[in-house]
Amino acid sequence: MKRLHVHFRVKDLDESIGFYSALFGQSPDKREVDYAKWMLEDPRANIAISTREGAATGVDHVGLEVDSDEELDELAERLKGASADIAPEMDATCCYARSNKYWACSPEGSKWELYRTFGESKTYGADPALKPAMSLEPGACCGAGARA
Repeated sequence: MKRLHVHFRVKDLDESIGFYSALFGQSPDKREVDYAKWMLEDPRANIAISTREGAATGVDHVGLEVDSDEELDELAERLKGASADIAPEMDATCCYARSNKYWACSPEGSKWELYRTFGESKTYGADPALKPAMSLEPGACCGAGARA
């Protein structure tokens, strides 16, 4: 089963946690010093927020979280069939989690993260500022490597 994912960059984590907790009627399911995540069932969504030095605020990327690598590969193949820009990133460490993923760009340049999480991480992941924002190189955390 798929779950919609939206990742926002925020200026003030505590203030944003207050806003999103009120909006969703619950506290974050995961909280770190620079990150928070809500796993919602109604609507079925994974909403994450984070702060990053020098990153613009607002919607960073959207995505689909899946339960199996087979679902993940099926999504990737459908997008490849539509001639989408897509890049694999297997065994990635990002947002305090370990995942297999693909990054894709919509025709207007929106970043999409297609992924299956299979473990936790004690670190956020690679610093997105270290990767060029206009390449589809795998390895950049949270789509910084996907074409914007």
